[in-house]
Amino acid sequence: MRILSFLALALYASTGFADWQLNMPQGVTSSSNEIYDLHQLILWICAVIGLLVTAGIGYCLIKFRKSKGAVPAKWDENLFAEVTWTVIPTIILVLMAIPASKTLANLYDTSNSEVDILVTGYQWKWQYEYIDEEVGFFSNMSTPRDQIEGDAEKGEHYLLEVDEPMVVPVGKKIRLLLTAKDVIHSWWIPEFGVKKDAVPGFINESWMVIDEPGVYRGQCTELCGKDHGFMPVVVHAVSEQEYDAWVAGKKEIAAQAALASMKTYSKDELMAEGEAVYMRTCAACHQANGTGIPAAGFPSLIGSPLIEGDVAGHIDIVLNGKPATAMQAFAAQLNDVELAAVVTYERNAWGNDKGDVVQPADVAAMRAEKE
Repeated sequence: MRILSFLALALYASTGFADWQLNMPQGVTSSSNEIYDLHQLILWICAVIGLLVTAGIGYCLIKFRKSKGAVPAKWDENLFAEVTWTVIPTIILVLMAIPASKTLANLYDTSNSEVDILVTGYQWKWQYEYIDEEVGFFSNMSTPRDQIEGDAEKGEHYLLEVDEPMVVPVGKKIRLLLTAKDVIHSWWIPEFGVKKDAVPGFINESWMVIDEPGVYRGQCTELCGKDHGFMPVVVHAVSEQEYDAWVAGKKEIAAQAALASMKTYSKDELMAEGEAVYMRTCAACHQANGTGIPAAGFPSLIGSPLIEGDVAGHIDIVLNGKPATAMQAFAAQLNDVELAAVVTYERNAWGNDKGDVVQPADVAAMRAEKE
């Protein structure tokens, strides 16, 4: 019976390891392939050393066993043996260090880049600014809250999907400049062989040349707060022509957003947009139903002093954040329409019913006061 139970357990476990592999995966960039080749070389060197040492120990155990009358040698030191087991490992380490040093030097060589992107980590999103193209946007996780809370079936890319992926051209050297606004984050795409910390007040560098078009997914790999697991990285690698078209499209969207901020919106339009912005940007801390997590320092927005207070104070806190708290400044993260919409939504959702309608012009006026 025990044997049958063991076989059943083994069969069940094997299904869980269907995608399991012993070796590290090969990537899609020149640097990741160089790392893979170095790993293979060092692995085989270590394997050969292990086999030789094991064979030597086995030979000694068999050849000089007591049952065959072997007598232990009696000597205190052997200069030849000491020199041998010091020199040989040193030579091996030097030979291993040569390709390792070349690979490391190459990984840190960010010169002659063709696309420069400033990557800034926030709790819990990424900002991408294309320095030469004057294009910038925030990338937020787009997995629906009902999947996270277990009220809906999880999608194929659960927790690894975003509303705005980074888009880059294949075959071009891309330099990443990484920093953070709040705490330490870490930008990681396994297929690229890139894992670099984003540290507030510092700029770290990395680079990549992607060989194959496709969608590549990763995550923040630095414990950066309660929603650390909800901070995915998604990169779309496309042809140069598609990349140029995407850049042109982003510039057009930015121009349209500037025009949209001059419009006057109805309360229903602002509430619809505000709910989308809130669920994407605010629900992680204040919860989808506005109740917050007071024990963790995230206050409820239902009937709170912020909601009951002056609308200008509400706009100011959303724009500029609140010092010494987890409340971020969203002035750089959201445009005037989004800011007006989310403030309108918060003041009229979950039974608040303040009746306030904030227009983009109101937000623009408050921005101007701070400048």
